[in-house]
Amino acid sequence: MGYTQDDRPISIETPLGKDKLLLRSFEGEETISRLFRFELDLLSEDGGISPSSIIGEPVTFRVRSPSGDERYFHGHVNHFAYAGKGDRLHMYRAAVVPWFWFLTRTSDCRIFQEMKAPDILEEVLNELGFGGKYELRLSKSYRELEYIVQYRETDFNFLSRLMEHSGIGYYFEHKNGEHKLIILDHNGAFEKSKDGSVNFQTSLGKSELERPILEWVHSHETRSGQWAHTDYNFEKPTTDLKAKRRGGTAKSDAKYEFFDYPGEFTEKPHSEDEVRLRMEEEEVGHERAHGRSTCRFFSPGYQFTLAEHPDSSEANKPYTLVSVHHVAHMGGAYTTDQVGVHRIYENSFTCIPQQVAYRPGRLTPKPSINSIQTAVVTGPPGEEIWPDKYGRVKVQFHWDRYGQRNERSSCWIRVATPWAGTNWGMIHIPRIGQEVVVSFIEGNPDRPLITGMVYNADNMPPYGLAANKTQSGIKTRSSKNGSPENFNELRFEDLKDKEQIYFHAERDFDRVVENNDTLKVGFQKKKDGDQTVEIFNNQTTKIGTPECKDGSQTIEIWKDRDTTIKTGNETIVIEQGNRSLTLNRGNDTIVLKQGNQRTHCQLGKSEHEACQSIELKVGNSSIKLTPAEIKIKSTMIKIQADAMIEMKSPMTTVKGDAVLTLKGGMVMIN
Repeated sequence: MGYTQDDRPISIETPLGKDKLLLRSFEGEETISRLFRFELDLLSEDGGISPSSIIGEPVTFRVRSPSGDERYFHGHVNHFAYAGKGDRLHMYRAAVVPWFWFLTRTSDCRIFQEMKAPDILEEVLNELGFGGKYELRLSKSYRELEYIVQYRETDFNFLSRLMEHSGIGYYFEHKNGEHKLIILDHNGAFEKSKDGSVNFQTSLGKSELERPILEWVHSHETRSGQWAHTDYNFEKPTTDLKAKRRGGTAKSDAKYEFFDYPGEFTEKPHSEDEVRLRMEEEEVGHERAHGRSTCRFFSPGYQFTLAEHPDSSEANKPYTLVSVHHVAHMGGAYTTDQVGVHRIYENSFTCIPQQVAYRPGRLTPKPSINSIQTAVVTGPPGEEIWPDKYGRVKVQFHWDRYGQRNERSSCWIRVATPWAGTNWGMIHIPRIGQEVVVSFIEGNPDRPLITGMVYNADNMPPYGLAANKTQSGIKTRSSKNGSPENFNELRFEDLKDKEQIYFHAERDFDRVVENNDTLKVGFQKKKDGDQTVEIFNNQTTKIGTPECKDGSQTIEIWKDRDTTIKTGNETIVIEQGNRSLTLNRGNDTIVLKQGNQRTHCQLGKSEHEACQSIELKVGNSSIKLTPAEIKIKSTMIKIQADAMIEMKSPMTTVKGDAVLTLKGGMVMIN
């Protein structure tokens, strides 16, 4: 007689062929929003089954109810082991898990931007080839998430924590030859169990059909009576994002409040939505029932009604199954002529009242980056500097293998600065290609913050090191398309006895002093206090304005002053007022090597006064004025008056050594 599972209450189908493996027993647990896992004890005539022939392969195993209905379990073998040989058959052990389990074997670092949680779920599952193996039963609208990072975590953990945070649960629907992942966010998505209405009787004389519920314990637990949280939105820094919600259970006590920060939201409506989810999550644990049964079709995500119970308050109450632990064992031989054998199936379960909104617990840890990283600033092609109005930039993280090093590589990231105020402070925009230091607020990968910049082999320091190790400063680069020769710079040289402050303006240098401006050169050391100013083109100095009552300039020179105009003119215009030149001691000399000199008083007079003499010379001719005389000397002297010349003195002498000529229309000598 061959070995067969025909007519046995538990059996299994595998890709190895009919009855290649015989199911002896199985045990496993299913829980909403958790992976199921079943441990199977198997028998076979073949002691050489290769694990590679079944590892990863789908299998279906079943248990038959007393009424003849079959409950199916479907999954993939992720563990297979040879366990020895019995009297006649070889023993094997296998573990069966859902296809969703394979996501625990894939890990990634990835950025999702401006996507809703359900869209992220679908994108990841479809990319992994699981399209058609899941169903979305979602009723609420989801906000767009600006920036979500999967960082060094499995795809399963990433999707699990995303669903947990969003209040999304899941369970598995088993059929013959397949199972499906059901993703839901409301109780209406749960299904009615085939064991839809069941009885609980304390009488031990009842049959399994009459008494499917073997044990029932209904418990209540004190939970936090109120949930509160808040967050901060730098774009609306004064907006109060605090929100709180009180529990709906009769025993909720608001004084036992659970407060958390940050809530990971930026708008007040989102704050209210999140606090509702968190309170619903908290209340799932307030009221539960635990029991044992022989109901083969009990499965998490399905609902049933407790039809009969000794306590009338329990009767006809609907419940949602949260977890079920299955145990099945089959004894006896596996030959076709031996079917009347001992059998047993039992489960233990946990359920919640149907009216309680199910929310998964946030049990999957979120990755935390409790250190700094570096990244490279990015932007669109053709740009060198790409900030937004807050001075934020985008970066390409070194771990991001999907980013294209462009304006989509990350979210906008704020840049820390030593000083930031209302339209004042310090600002240095990181430029495309620069390597920046990134920290993460609260260690959250979704909240990066640029805290500095570093040099690398492509971006070297502005001063050659270590030769110029005593130099420090700020050196910029003109943009766009600036070369190494196009820059502004403020440099400090601290080399002993060669200390220097160097300032370079690539184009214009504008300085505004609203009160006093004082420049002292050399006064500290009393040595080498020189100043040199070289101007390639023009210089304009304006002192005072029409609105200023006093616009004076005072220049004090301790020794010499030399002014040289190599080509061109010097013009001094005094529109109103006087000009005075005072030499307390010394001489005043004006030398014109070529050209003329002219003094012109359009109105008023010109007055020259000297203590000893005033002398005018042109070649051999001269006029000299002294306190005692005026002496005019020349080869020829001509005096011409259009009307009259009058000379008068106590004594007058007119003398001609050779000839004296007096000529007139009439000559009168008295």
